[in-house]
Amino acid sequence: MSKDIFWEEDLVRYPTKRPFFKEQSIWAVWVYRFGRRVDAKQPGIRRRLYTILYWFLFRFVETLTGISLPKSSNIGPGLRIWHFGGIFIHPDVEIGKNCTLRQGVTIGNRVENGPVPVVGTDVDFGAYAQALGGIRIGNGCKIGAMSLVLCDVPDGATAVGVPARIILPTLPIKQ
Repeated sequence: MSKDIFWEEDLVRYPTKRPFFKEQSIWAVWVYRFGRRVDAKQPGIRRRLYTILYWFLFRFVETLTGISLPKSSNIGPGLRIWHFGGIFIHPDVEIGKNCTLRQGVTIGNRVENGPVPVVGTDVDFGAYAQALGGIRIGNGCKIGAMSLVLCDVPDGATAVGVPARIILPTLPIKQ
C-alpha cells in the first residue's frame, strides 16, 4: 500500500475542514508519514537532503506538540491522535490500522533494548495509558485511561487498571 494512501486514510479520521489549523496532532502524523516516504527514496543526495529536513521537522514538531512518532516505527493507516501532548512511541513499535491515541500515551519497552508491544488494528488508547514490553494487544481492544498494560490483551478485550486486568467482551444472552 502506498504511503500516500496511508496519509489519505489518516486524514479521513480528522475534521474535514482545515485539520492543520484545528488539530496540532496531525502535524506529527504528517511528519511521520513524510519520514517514511523519505526512507523509501533511492539513496543519494536528494534523500540525504530530505532526511535532514525530516529531522529538523521531527524535532520541531516533537518539541511543539509533545508527540514523538519516530519514522522507524511501523504505524498503519488511519492513525488518529486526540488531545496532543506527552505521546511517546518507541522506534521499534508496530501499530495496526485505525488506532487512536490520546494525550500521555506511551508505547515502549520496559528495559533498555528490551522488546516492545505489537498493537493490532482498531485499538483505542485512553489518556495516559501505558503499554510496555514484548506484549501483543489484539484487534479491536480498548485500553483504559491511566492503565499500565504489561501482558497480552486478546482481540476485542478491554484492559483497565494498574497493572491492567483484562475484561473480556461478554456475549449477548439468548432468550
